[in-house]
Amino acid sequence: MMAKCGIPEMKRAANEIRKDIIRMTAAAGSGHPGGSLSSVEILVSLYFNVMKHDPKNPAWSERDRFVLSKGHVCPVLYAALARSGYFPVDELLTLRKLGSRLQGHPHRLKLECLETSSGSLGQGLSIAVGMAIGFRMDHRNQRAYCLMGDGELQEGQVWEAAMSGAHYRLDNLCGIVDVNRLQIDGWTKDVMNIEPLAKKWEAFGWHTIEVDGHDLEQLIKAFEEAKETKGKPTVILANTVKGKGVSFMENKAEWHGKAPKKEEAQKALDELEKNQGCC
Repeated sequence: MMAKCGIPEMKRAANEIRKDIIRMTAAAGSGHPGGSLSSVEILVSLYFNVMKHDPKNPAWSERDRFVLSKGHVCPVLYAALARSGYFPVDELLTLRKLGSRLQGHPHRLKLECLETSSGSLGQGLSIAVGMAIGFRMDHRNQRAYCLMGDGELQEGQVWEAAMSGAHYRLDNLCGIVDVNRLQIDGWTKDVMNIEPLAKKWEAFGWHTIEVDGHDLEQLIKAFEEAKETKGKPTVILANTVKGKGVSFMENKAEWHGKAPKKEEAQKALDELEKNQGCC
């Protein structure tokens, strides 16, 4: 089982993962850097501190489960898996290449340390609900985590799953929403307004926590609160910045699904290298 990392080590990992995302998408010439960069601290919190998992034994029966519902941001998941020891970091540069295990959306049959394939938006929470019910039926002390995008909440299936999670009182289920307020067509409030998010999740019967999604201490505290909450599932609304860490990508919808060119990638990497000293 992977040991918990401290905040300084996690901050360093987060910065390296951001660099990985830039290198991967630049090498592939395609991908989704914006939402990958906004999700970094969420993934680092889970894989480096919160979840029970073992990179040396990916099929460990007692592991917690993570579902990436917004599968297009798989670069951040692949980087977190590699940096926690599931496969060599060098393999990240094969993203989206012919024959690579690192498909443009997570493919469980290609990469066995994934818990599920994903990419069709709106489906991940339903999968996580099923996992949580399974743990309860088998009397297992395990948890299911599901990361969704805020634009993804425009999908009706999310709310069907939310009703199910509350109905079955799944306190071993934790949803996380990356609230970066942007999607491929622009601001979520303009495409299809989803606010007020906290009140909606509460109305559906979920314990709701709002945090700064780039603050590792706040995230870890929220995950601990979720573990201690009994009788209902928890959702963490993580307020983030799309493209976080790369100034020319931040809060720009155009970087939702556009890879940086060589010069742009180098500019981003130089900026992240300077930021490393701030950690």
